[in-house]
Amino acid sequence: MSNPIVHAFFVGRALADTLYDHAELAFTDALSELGKLDAELRENLRTFSDRVVERAAQEEAAATQGRTSQSTSASPFQTDDLQTVIDELRAEVARLRSELKQYRSRTS
Repeated sequence: MSNPIVHAFFVGRALADTLYDHAELAFTDALSELGKLDAELRENLRTFSDRVVERAAQEEAAATQGRTSQSTSASPFQTDDLQTVIDELRAEVARLRSELKQYRSRTS
């Protein structure tokens, strides 16, 4: 002699508990996958960073070896020559600025 209302109540309650369990399991699995993805991304980033630093160190070592062998020879620029190059570059920049100013005034 079961009452259909009481029976519906217990069926609804069982349904709600089952849905809650499935939702909890799905949420836990999603968080677990997210944690795995985060760990993999961090590991890949660390590996990539290590490769970049290693390659930079190798290139720096190669460049330093080449430079140390060149440093014993005479410097390609003397102090006077370097100052002359700097002065010429400054003059060229000034000339280009004046040409640019003239061009802008003509187009205005």
